[in-house]
Amino acid sequence: MELELRHLQALCAIADAGSLTRAATLLGVSQPALTAQLQRVERELGAQVFLRGRHGVTPTPLGQYLLTRARGIVLAVEELRRSARQHTPAQRPVIRLGGIAGAVSVGLADRLSDLLPEAEVRLTTEYSPRLLWDLLLADRLDAVAMVDYPGFLLRQPVSVLAEVVAVEPVFVAMSQRHRLADRDSVDLAELADEPWALSPPDGSGWPDCFLVACEQAGFTPRVLYTVADALPLRELVATRRAIAACQAVFDSTDGVVVKPLTGDPVKMRHLLVCRGDAPVAHLFDRLVRLARQAYWAYASRRPHYQDWLRANSVAATPD
Repeated sequence: MELELRHLQALCAIADAGSLTRAATLLGVSQPALTAQLQRVERELGAQVFLRGRHGVTPTPLGQYLLTRARGIVLAVEELRRSARQHTPAQRPVIRLGGIAGAVSVGLADRLSDLLPEAEVRLTTEYSPRLLWDLLLADRLDAVAMVDYPGFLLRQPVSVLAEVVAVEPVFVAMSQRHRLADRDSVDLAELADEPWALSPPDGSGWPDCFLVACEQAGFTPRVLYTVADALPLRELVATRRAIAACQAVFDSTDGVVVKPLTGDPVKMRHLLVCRGDAPVAHLFDRLVRLARQAYWAYASRRPHYQDWLRANSVAATPD
């Protein structure tokens, strides 16, 4: 086997990610396939490039030497490609947008397509904000609509632009037949004995921030269901098998009511982040306005959230 550029790119990705699993995600391949590729490289070299451990991988002395040379080669090839593109016929530019599935990403993609009709806008949605963040830093995405939480706020490098799109309270979804369904708001401590359904960890602070709020309210929630998809979550709530912490924009239909938590003990921030060298970086302020328009257009379709906004004198406007 001869070493190829893709092998060097894989080695750099493994070193940057610190684990084969995260590197495989960033490269868009399976973890077994990446492991097999690394093993072939090590057989070709006759020595280990990385030491494997429970907490990830670390380069061996050979690996450190190889990575130093590999990074120089990869950067040189990338520069060669950029230079070559200047001498080829113009192609339709591609804008790579990422986002969590929810209130901002699809609406932002539509508005960005209208703003830049000459460009092709491609949207990638993921459950985990952490994964989207990694894809952004790995130059797999140009801009990302994501979320973070109090106590787990995003720390971005100076090379990344970031702006808050909206701050949204976490509400609770319950059956319309629930004993508290007629309340304007519900105290979190009143829900101490309820069975809960929560969405799984997203790598960025959920559900940790909610569990902290429950602890401060004097209880540990009895989580019977961990559900990532909104449809089975709604079914669990509507059939009174559980209540669920949810976004304020969660739909209150089909036997489900969505109620504010008294005092808003848990909030989330919707963010737009963009690499400083991305092709849309010079339009970042306009992208932020478009993201806010997308969020508030989505929120306007949720009467229970509109009631909360009015009661709390929050202006539901893009700026």
